[in-house]
Amino acid sequence: MNSTNEKVKSGVYGFVIADAMGVPIEFTRRNHFEDKWLKEMVGYGSHSVPEGTWSDDSSMTIATMDSIQEMGKLDYEDVMKKFVSWFHDAQYTATDVVFDIGNATAKALSKYNNSSLPAIECGGKNEYDNGNGSLMRMLPVSMYLDSLNLSDEERVEVVCNASAMTHGHDISKLGCVIYDRFMHELLSGKDKETAYKDSCDFNYSKYFDKKTLSEYDRVLSKKIDKLNVDEISSSGFVVSTLEAALWSTLTTNSYEESIVKSINLGDDTDTVGAITGSMTGVIYGYENIPQRWIDKLRKKEYLDTLINKFSRTLTEEEKVSQKL
Repeated sequence: MNSTNEKVKSGVYGFVIADAMGVPIEFTRRNHFEDKWLKEMVGYGSHSVPEGTWSDDSSMTIATMDSIQEMGKLDYEDVMKKFVSWFHDAQYTATDVVFDIGNATAKALSKYNNSSLPAIECGGKNEYDNGNGSLMRMLPVSMYLDSLNLSDEERVEVVCNASAMTHGHDISKLGCVIYDRFMHELLSGKDKETAYKDSCDFNYSKYFDKKTLSEYDRVLSKKIDKLNVDEISSSGFVVSTLEAALWSTLTTNSYEESIVKSINLGDDTDTVGAITGSMTGVIYGYENIPQRWIDKLRKKEYLDTLINKFSRTLTEEEKVSQKL
């Protein structure tokens, strides 16, 4: 996989399809019997939406992509305005209906819409504000940052700011930074095992304190793939979500296998699935995403158009290092 467009298409379709796969079984309890696992794209279930419908995860990811391609850069204020357009006016949705939003995200968007606070000051900073609502929309941020010539310090700052729009606590920020490092290694062409090890070797202690780092001990030990399923939580807590996505990615050998495994962990199925899908979409490529799932996805022409515009933005004349 060489071209920027191929990488973007693989990652975005990988993400959105897995999101839609997880939507109908969100909040369900884990089922350990593989013959009962959900393996096809279906509708309704946990939400009254038809098959192929993506959730808030994809809507906010798509909104971020749209902002970057429109502005030619990552503009936090414009991204937040587009998030508000999604929440209030159902922009960037699959069926022109908003049916799911996390509490921390809703509070942050309300704060932005009803105050003069900068976008990056709107995310909750309480320890209880560490849901996965910023982690789930980091894919286009990572892809955009890979098109820039930034120092590690600048890149970490941008990822932390992007998280802080809705989730301002360091635990959420660190989860996004770890995800970004892993995606950076994958996008550079490394195999998943090497990408995981190299992302763990990054000097996170330069940016985060020991208490925050300790939350991610199981990830940064380079042994998350050695845990068994009973040791993996698939809740909406940002640490658990990142662990589940990495575990699903590292313990499987195809895009399809990773998505079936990740969504059948239960609980926050759409987000765990989507983040897994962003990783394994890049790893295995668009051509290895099951066609039967692609066929059922809604608004594919819209997605293709946006992917092409976003890809062109990333491949414009060489960008200079900039602190955003």
